[in-house]
Amino acid sequence: MTGSLSRRSLLRNSAALAAGAAFAPALIGRASAATMKLKLSSSQANDPKYANGRVYYENLVKQLKANGLGEQVEVAFFPDNQLGQEIDVINSVKLGVIDMMVSGSSISANLVPLVGTFDLGYLFSSFPQQTKAFDAGAAKPIEAALLKNANIRVLAWAYNFGSRSVLAKKAVKTPEDLSGLKIRTLPNPVITECLRLMGAAATPLAFGEIYTGLQAGVLDGLEHDPPTVVASKFFETAKFYSLTQHNFSPLAVYFSESTFGRMEPKLRDAFVDAAQKAAADTRTHGLAVEKEALDVLTQKGVTIIDCDREAFRKRVAPQTEAFVKARPEAKPIVDAIRAVQS
Repeated sequence: MTGSLSRRSLLRNSAALAAGAAFAPALIGRASAATMKLKLSSSQANDPKYANGRVYYENLVKQLKANGLGEQVEVAFFPDNQLGQEIDVINSVKLGVIDMMVSGSSISANLVPLVGTFDLGYLFSSFPQQTKAFDAGAAKPIEAALLKNANIRVLAWAYNFGSRSVLAKKAVKTPEDLSGLKIRTLPNPVITECLRLMGAAATPLAFGEIYTGLQAGVLDGLEHDPPTVVASKFFETAKFYSLTQHNFSPLAVYFSESTFGRMEPKLRDAFVDAAQKAAADTRTHGLAVEKEALDVLTQKGVTIIDCDREAFRKRVAPQTEAFVKARPEAKPIVDAIRAVQS
């Protein structure tokens, strides 16, 4: 009797082991997929409405779930320079230390100068025009150069939340009014030159140092979009916002090629699809909040100035010609953007 029970017990155990073995690959597959943890960095504040990094992150999480990747890819969001200043983060993305970064195109021009084409003053006339140009292929040479020379893949393009204009401690209506003012620019030679041509004493500085720079008098102002001014509370130290609209800055979703290479093809395709849909959602949001942010600035005591944009545009006009002369590979990009002027 005891032997008979032992045989039945062995049979049951063998069947259970066989079933477990058959089921194990599925469990292992899900477990390995669930361990794909990504770090996403943004220099901006953790604001769910006015900060493009936070908005993109939430859209990405939503689209990952829609694509069935909610349990396979976990994205940890690090806003407000938690992983370092932008110049350090973009280098970490290049090295594969940080997986993703949401930032303007300008920061990557420090690694690949051709990206600076997008920083040329008054090159874009609107964000919809920018999208038309990118859909027509204007961004392809930039993407290829970043991948080849910096090991960084641009998964998608969105918008900064409004055109870049000048916030200052005094009213600026003309280039003469801007003369001598220490205006913070990105640590990027093209956008710094743009502000210099506009008349400012262009002052490159990391994003995380702007607020204290304004407080200490190291800066007289900065150039950025309205929602960023709201989200980072720069209006607390400067009260005049001049709508120079000198740059409609593209927002890039940077992704480390090292991380990209570690993804299984099927997972990778679904992830890229989610990332691109999240960018489209972020573009829609960005267009909607620019006017709202201007209204908030008015409520905070900021004077909105409709300045002499044509005077600034004329000052900056030689920049594009000089840039293309120095970098002939930029000419097809500039031509493609101008071909869809709206």
